Amino acid sequence: MFIYLSKKIAIPNSTRLKCVSWNKDQGYIACGGEEGLLKVLKLETQTDDAKLKGLAAPSNLSMNQTLEGHSGAVQVVTWNEQYQKLTTSDQNGLIIVWMLYKGSWYEEMINNRNKSVVRSMSWNASGQKICIVYEDGAVIVGSVDGNRIWGKELKGIQLAHVAWSPDSKILLFGMANGEIHIYDNQGNFIVKMTISCLINVTGAISIAGIHWYPGTEGYIEPDCPCLAVCFDNGRGQIMRYENDENPILLDTQMNVASIQWNHCGSVLAVAGCQKNITMDKDVNVVQFYTPFGEHLRTLKVPGKQMSAVSWEGGGLRIGLAVDSFIYFANIRPDYKWGYCSNTVVYAYTRPDRLEYSVVFWDTKNNEKFVKYVKSLISITTSGDFCILATKADDNQPQEEAEPESGNATFVLVLCNSIGTPLDSKYIDIDPLFVTMTKTHVIAASKEAFYTWQYRVAKKLTAMEINQVAKTRKEGRERVYHIDDTPTGNTDGTLDFAKAFTATRDHICCITATDKTLIVGRESGIIQRYSLPNVALLQKYTLNYRAYQLSLNCNSSRLAIIDIAGVLTFLDLDSRASSGDGFVGDQAAAPSGDPSKFERKDVWDMKWANDNPDLFAMMEKTRMYVFRNLDPEEPIQTSGYICNFEDLEIKSVLLDEIMKDPERPNKDYLINFEIRSLRDSRALIEKVGIEDASQFIEDNPHPRLWRLLAEAALQKLDLKTAEQAFVRCKDYQGIEFVKRLGNLQSESMKQAEVVAYFGRFEEAERMYLDMDRRDLAINLRIKLGDWFRVLQLLKTGSGDSDDALLEQAYNAIGDYFADRQKWVNAVQYYLQGRKQERLAECYYMLEDYDGLERLANSLPENHKLLPDIGQMFVTVGMCEQAVNAYLKCNQPKAAVEACVHLNQWNKAVELAKDHNMKEIGPLLSKYASHLLEKNKRLEAVELYRKAHHFLDAAKLMFKIADEEAKKRTRPLRVKKLYVLAALLVENYHEQMKTSQQSKAKGKKSEATSALAGLLEEDASSTDNRIVDNAWRGAEAYHFFLLAQRQLYDGNVDAAMKTALHLRDYEDIIPAVEIYSLLAICSSANRAFGTCSRAFIKLESLESLSPEQRQSYEELALEIFTKYPPKDNRKSELDSISEGVEGKLPTCIVTGRIISEYQFWMCSSCKHCAMEQEINRYNFCPLCHSALA
Repeated sequence: MFIYLSKKIAIPNSTRLKCVSWNKDQGYIACGGEEGLLKVLKLETQTDDAKLKGLAAPSNLSMNQTLEGHSGAVQVVTWNEQYQKLTTSDQNGLIIVWMLYKGSWYEEMINNRNKSVVRSMSWNASGQKICIVYEDGAVIVGSVDGNRIWGKELKGIQLAHVAWSPDSKILLFGMANGEIHIYDNQGNFIVKMTISCLINVTGAISIAGIHWYPGTEGYIEPDCPCLAVCFDNGRGQIMRYENDENPILLDTQMNVASIQWNHCGSVLAVAGCQKNITMDKDVNVVQFYTPFGEHLRTLKVPGKQMSAVSWEGGGLRIGLAVDSFIYFANIRPDYKWGYCSNTVVYAYTRPDRLEYSVVFWDTKNNEKFVKYVKSLISITTSGDFCILATKADDNQPQEEAEPESGNATFVLVLCNSIGTPLDSKYIDIDPLFVTMTKTHVIAASKEAFYTWQYRVAKKLTAMEINQVAKTRKEGRERVYHIDDTPTGNTDGTLDFAKAFTATRDHICCITATDKTLIVGRESGIIQRYSLPNVALLQKYTLNYRAYQLSLNCNSSRLAIIDIAGVLTFLDLDSRASSGDGFVGDQAAAPSGDPSKFERKDVWDMKWANDNPDLFAMMEKTRMYVFRNLDPEEPIQTSGYICNFEDLEIKSVLLDEIMKDPERPNKDYLINFEIRSLRDSRALIEKVGIEDASQFIEDNPHPRLWRLLAEAALQKLDLKTAEQAFVRCKDYQGIEFVKRLGNLQSESMKQAEVVAYFGRFEEAERMYLDMDRRDLAINLRIKLGDWFRVLQLLKTGSGDSDDALLEQAYNAIGDYFADRQKWVNAVQYYLQGRKQERLAECYYMLEDYDGLERLANSLPENHKLLPDIGQMFVTVGMCEQAVNAYLKCNQPKAAVEACVHLNQWNKAVELAKDHNMKEIGPLLSKYASHLLEKNKRLEAVELYRKAHHFLDAAKLMFKIADEEAKKRTRPLRVKKLYVLAALLVENYHEQMKTSQQSKAKGKKSEATSALAGLLEEDASSTDNRIVDNAWRGAEAYHFFLLAQRQLYDGNVDAAMKTALHLRDYEDIIPAVEIYSLLAICSSANRAFGTCSRAFIKLESLESLSPEQRQSYEELALEIFTKYPPKDNRKSELDSISEGVEGKLPTCIVTGRIISEYQFWMCSSCKHCAMEQEINRYNFCPLCHSALA
């Protein structure tokens, strides 16, 4: 930052000032002094000139009101910005609260305790509460509307200061003896603050100031120190919170009167006086520090005694109370900013985010891109790129950091002009100073500097980018210690260890061009190195410490701004040979002697990119342009210089942007033309091309020649234009002039010139007036304005118009498609008959009907059909995909699509139709893949879809058997068996139909069915599966039925059903069957059957002795009570075997069917009694719907 005194206001009658306070929101300045003096002033800028903004605009007192009311010296003034109130108190203890009414300040409330004097007053951050402390230890906390919240007398303590914490939960009380006590907001004592900065200090001390920055504008770093305490002896500490164990310690070596943070907590001002050793009088100074205790600047102020300091709300000015004057100083902050390829990059903090918001504001298109960066240190720009230097995030894994870099603590991120990171490097040295050229980034700490030859992947492939990443070891990065003497051979290595060797003479600034690197040291030594091979060429000794260095475009002269803002020059090359590089009278004119040149109060300077003798500099609020060290007349502005080339200076008003950083305005970017450009333009307009050409000949510059060329073109003076274009090396311009020379008609030439200058509407009108519609259309086509082309084509008719029309329709379609407005694009593509893009639009719109229509309308084997097929595949539309593939004669692709979408039946069918062999292997491969992954049900589904019913059934039986073994839910097992059996039925059906199709028209159906069965027999070795498909289902059906009947109380039926289960011991474990039978029969009082069941249970091999024992005991218990014989003869036993073998069983009741008429299921061929089945809609066994 840079600071200079800008204004001084005298208080009438030379009344001495005691205090000053600047309202941060409304800009009022209140100052209090002896004899009851209290004034409220306001500085406002009055200007009509849009370019004059900020500090450059002249400011006048728009308010100067004396507030009457105090009699004694006013000692404390404090603002409540939220409620626009001013609170003041004097040496008699009188407190007055003032309010603003119709532009003047009036008393609102008065309070006088009469016992003691007020030492300090403080409003909390929200402006709701005020805390007032008196010298005798009384504390009052009141609300903004004048009510007292609480009061307290602290016995035997003299109070001097008070401060609220940002969250208003804590109060700090400063005592007259220098102690600080921490209280809660109800006035309860918590703890004494540890004052580390006063260790080894003797004698009486008092507190000069306590200021706790409330975080209203965010913090410059997460966990940033914000509570400053300073003592009159110059010692102070900055803490992160009220009981911070290791605060940042300050020793300002001055007598401190007052301290204050700026609006965003980034700079602490400490005001007071310093003993001047040579002269025996004190000098008033303000010292500026960062929150981390680094000293930024010193401002010396005239006068006898400084009593108070206060910042303006924007942090650009500071007010100082000295004797009977208020001095104002302007501040030029060190913004984090840069300028690369028409983009202003700047960073700011917000209260709601811990990170910095870095804005990339493209001034050409007025677009902005925001990037959030944690712990940003600096922004450096060059050419089209910028470097963001940040602290490495501790908790973030450092993928890019190479293992040998250890735990790197800082990162340099290379970004393009919209903030996209292109590359980054982790480094161990603190990048306090960073500069960059077109090829190198140089970062320096206090002891060492690091160079990185960066590469930008303009058109690199991924492979090459990886190779770029691997070249770190090959010396694209080096580290040098400031005390080393590198010779330029490959002696620089990437060894950060040597960067930590201490040095007596620290680095304080660096700069570089493509061939030279300059490093400044605190003692005034300047070291010059060569680039890209770093070799120490020379050392220069200055008698002051440089603050900012800058090299001109041919690295012949170095500009140095020192700590005090004095600009001087140092010639690096002897200037004797400078004559050959410059044209005309510049060589003759002796360029001024740089050793004698000196300007004060300079805070920014920029060399021209294209002329080594031109530079612009900012001195206070004026910009000077120098040519050969001669100044042109100054321009009033307070902007930061972005760029100086082509005789134009681009400057940006960062102060204005930072007031509302989220909405940068084009008005804040100002272009200044330098005098020779303004003069040439005036000559051309007023005098004529001849004289102007002579003047430019004497002051040559490509920009001036271009100005002349354009003026000559306007007047169709082709000869002068051509000469001028040659002088500014504009090949296109020369070609254009030649083309103009070949044109016959004057009006044609004029139209071409108008188009050349970009006035296209006018050019088009001229073409149309000449009845040359074709030229107008060509102009619009060149510009890519197809909408206008379409309009022009529709106004007339020509032979080649149809092709052009289609081209225009398609181009407009492209326009909409690029913006993803697919609906509009479709309309134009339809008219332009551009089928490829049309298909894409339909797909994007998910208009698959349209896509299908398009596929149907295309001729066979059209190159677009495979793509359309692929589109259908991606959305799972198998049939349409197959049609598209078949239409372009790609059956293989069609089969693949079916396989991909699991439509195996379709796939098998297609494979058969097109005699493709590979479907079988494909199927089994996929099935085995599914089985490997244990997706057996998917495999069953796959076989079923591909009509391999037998394989599916086998698998299904396997699954059912396994489920049955698990003894889980029997209903689920039954379902699985039913599914398996149905698959077998499908298989039978398939065999029958295949035989029928073979024996078409030859034999009766019966014979073909018989042949089918025979073929089945021949083909299937798995007879158990095919013949007894329903056994498993039957077993579980009856098992469930018996239980259901038992629970319904239908015990006889339950027993009969359970008796059936004896046939299914191979499917259901015998224990289960006979246990169920035993229960049912005992419930049915059929103890004979029950006894037989028990005998069977006791004889089972699978039981353990304990289980067998318990069965025997149970049997004993039952049969001692009841004799083991049946009351009724069991129906099952009584019925003799039928004539045709076994009689069918009813699947509804479980009884044997003895009638001749019964119902049979069409799916599973199982029977039931007619009167029983009538109550059902579905077959109880296989659940198929009843016919």
